[in-house]
Amino acid sequence: VQLQASGGGLVRPGGSLRLSCAASGSIVTINGMGWYRQAPGKQRELVATITRGGSTNYADSVKGRFTISRDNAKNTVFLQMNSLKPEDTAVYYCNAVILPPSGKWGDYWGQGTQVTVSS
Repeated sequence: VQLQASGGGLVRPGGSLRLSCAASGSIVTINGMGWYRQAPGKQRELVATITRGGSTNYADSVKGRFTISRDNAKNTVFLQMNSLKPEDTAVYYCNAVILPPSGKWGDYWGQGTQVTVSS
């Protein structure tokens, strides 16, 4: 099982980016999916999560600006980021709780994608 994230880049303050993360490999089903981020010198922190049924949870710092969504048929999770601020600069990681054919649930991480917000 692999998670492949994409969509990061350099954007000016106030701009927007859309991150995508696709899970591939031998997957029976995916439970929760989410995005986390880690800025230089800081610990990794939760950005947003979404259940298979579509219930969402956001960090206070991104509420009203970021939207998480998923496409269960494509095993993909998205993060629409609007009104970006310099403090959103970080490496963004996707996460998914996946059931492979072995029958043992696992916690999987993507490779990270850099988001830089700067003028």
